Amino acid sequence: MIHAQTGAFFARLWWENAALDDAPPPFLLFHDSLGCTDLWRGFPQALAAASGQPVIAYDRPGFGRSDPFPGPLPADFIAAEAEGVVPLLRRQFGFTRFIACGHSVGGGMAVETAARHPHACLVVVTMGAQAFVEDRTLAGIRTAKAGFGEAEGLARLERYHGDKARWVIDAWTETWLSPAFAGWTLDAALARVACPVLAIHGEADEFGSAEHPRRIAAGRGRAEILAGIGHNPHREAEEQVLRLIGEFVSEVAG
Repeated sequence: MIHAQTGAFFARLWWENAALDDAPPPFLLFHDSLGCTDLWRGFPQALAAASGQPVIAYDRPGFGRSDPFPGPLPADFIAAEAEGVVPLLRRQFGFTRFIACGHSVGGGMAVETAARHPHACLVVVTMGAQAFVEDRTLAGIRTAKAGFGEAEGLARLERYHGDKARWVIDAWTETWLSPAFAGWTLDAALARVACPVLAIHGEADEFGSAEHPRRIAAGRGRAEILAGIGHNPHREAEEQVLRLIGEFVSEVAG
């Protein structure tokens, strides 16, 4: 467990050695609004094996195996992750440079991390990320919120978040549906990103149109829109996503 101002949080490394002293730069994974380390399932191991690079994932405070979050989620939580947590991960695991990779809101955190750590972040990879608050995003959240109002929906999350599950749901739905959050965008952070960006997005993503990856990648890299894929490209098309990431990282590294 790593101790932060908002509570202790769980982190895990996928790598053949315990230390990163002579290792290539790791992938740093940022999970989505309902996610945690366990909900990445086999993706971190597959990414480590395919890339030959370490992979680090962690549970944000309030999620998974981490401590409960002390209060409601603040409106600046996406940018705050880059400021408050990433330096702790770098110190704990002993790495300097890294690749920031995030799913959904975690993609926004990856972008914010690149903006705030420009000399350390080598590449940004987003999957199903949002760059602004879109009507399609809000409609998807309202639909999901109604489903979690049923006992079965809450029970699914309790398997991963325990008694924090209700907080996890509210942190996602009430933050994004709040009028105070309506003007949020990644634009300011994107303007400060200095490294190449790969934005992967499912054509059938119920939480955002293809405008999101296009805005994230514009002038910085490449947007890849996957036909027939929804909000979870790394689960629905794992092999394709691993190939895209590997090719992009090799290309920009060269």
